[in-house]
Amino acid sequence: MSHSNYFRPSRWLRNPHVQSVLASSGVRRMLYRSRRAALETHATECILDCGNDVRLQGFHTRQTSRAEPRALAVLLHGWEGSIQSSYIVHTGSRLLAEGCDVFRLNFRDHGATHHLNQELFHSCRIDEVVGAVQQISARFPERPLIIGGFSLGGNFALRVAVRAQEAAIPLRWVFAVSPVISPHAALTSIEDAPWFYEHYFMRKWRGSLRQKQSLFPQTELFSKAELHGTMRDLTRSMVQRHTDFGSLENYLDGYSIDGDKLVTLPIPATILTAEDDPVIPVAEFRTLALAPQTELTIVPHGGHCGFISDLSLRSWAEDFLVARMLRALGEPVPAEPALSPR
Repeated sequence: MSHSNYFRPSRWLRNPHVQSVLASSGVRRMLYRSRRAALETHATECILDCGNDVRLQGFHTRQTSRAEPRALAVLLHGWEGSIQSSYIVHTGSRLLAEGCDVFRLNFRDHGATHHLNQELFHSCRIDEVVGAVQQISARFPERPLIIGGFSLGGNFALRVAVRAQEAAIPLRWVFAVSPVISPHAALTSIEDAPWFYEHYFMRKWRGSLRQKQSLFPQTELFSKAELHGTMRDLTRSMVQRHTDFGSLENYLDGYSIDGDKLVTLPIPATILTAEDDPVIPVAEFRTLALAPQTELTIVPHGGHCGFISDLSLRSWAEDFLVARMLRALGEPVPAEPALSPR
């Protein structure tokens, strides 16, 4: 574990809520329209057969800056995000500029994909994400193959990496930014955070569930009373109505990566988080048992998936991840990113 002092945002950006809000801000998308266009203009849609009649959607973009791609990078968004989320678009654009082909995967019921599968998304659906990465690997033979994600996507990326050898996925490196470690702790943290965090997630989740209901009207997914419940209540209803876990506690345990669950990770891994993350408690990272080739970096500021440096709204995490990627690929690594202004 390392405590990096390389990221020091401007003073007005040291508030964790400002960092967290800016991470998904549309303002960042506006500021970097040309870079975003490079990623999205030539992206090709792919519908992946992930096994058991599950279909997931993704978009593949080929790099043009090198004769051969440096890597094929699979990117996973967070809960109720999508391949259009600012942190995915910005990181994908940066990796594209660095000579990587980029594949952005939508989880089930995220983005405009509610019609692809009748059953609801939940966070224990790791098998279909492993199946998606298998299909990506088979369809696009560019190597080396790397994977990374943010928040819940970081949790999924690490779980895919743990299963990679068994699933014959030739992964070289995995990264996770602000990943969910203990779902129990994350749920409590959101409940204890300022009201707008739960409001934000619940507004998006309810909208997603209503869209799903309109596409599959034959069965009531949730009652009106359930839809108006808290995050904990609605999650419990989902578990009881639509899964075989039996209880909320069993479900949350089902996608936890706490304790020693990552100790068998067989490939180099980079985990980045902030001490002031208002969604994922930093204490959960300090109790992890990690494999020797896993690097955990904790910085004092950054909020949840933020790490915004200055008025440009550039994320320092991009520089950090590129340097770690080059190291994992055995390429020369530039000097550590310069200190952000005090």
